[in-house]
Amino acid sequence: MARPELTIFVLMGDGDSTAIGGNHFIHACRRNIDLNAIIFNNNIYGMTGGQASPLTPQGDRATTTPYGNPERNFDIMKLAEAAGATFVARSTTYHLPLLDKIIERSVGNKGFSVVEAMTYCPVGYGRMNKKGDATAMLNWYKDNSVTVEKARSMDPAEIENRIVIGVLHQQAAPEFVEEYERRVARAREKGRQS
Repeated sequence: MARPELTIFVLMGDGDSTAIGGNHFIHACRRNIDLNAIIFNNNIYGMTGGQASPLTPQGDRATTTPYGNPERNFDIMKLAEAAGATFVARSTTYHLPLLDKIIERSVGNKGFSVVEAMTYCPVGYGRMNKKGDATAMLNWYKDNSVTVEKARSMDPAEIENRIVIGVLHQQAAPEFVEEYERRVARAREKGRQS
């Protein structure tokens, strides 16, 4: 609000964005504040003890769910779009050139941009869920991702356990700071007329 000319990146993990900061995330989407949210989704609280996050797939294990996560996980992309984000995209750490392009495009969006970067946690998540080492997890992203363009021509059953990558949603909508400044200008003008 104080420096709208700046390009701001907000870096967060899957737990930060959907649990601890979930309310802030939803309302930032709704307000369409010109921020670039980069969410590193490794399906777990990888740096604070390996607890399940709202993005831990149902049935997967974590230190807090040693017999499998009983909860359904969020689809952060659908959540962001439904809450009002005007740019919603996803890539994986295997698809780095695409991730770079998506982040670059997010900066060009006037409004709230969400980029989900699918990352891996070979120790806290991979080991506990028998996903293999870091290389195996990276290869899993390669083998189980499909571009949004290709996904459009696929049957929903074919996409079910795949990661759809690319720009999933983009729309124009009024940006919050600009809308706020218009109201401040109106209030000042009304004050001068009084």
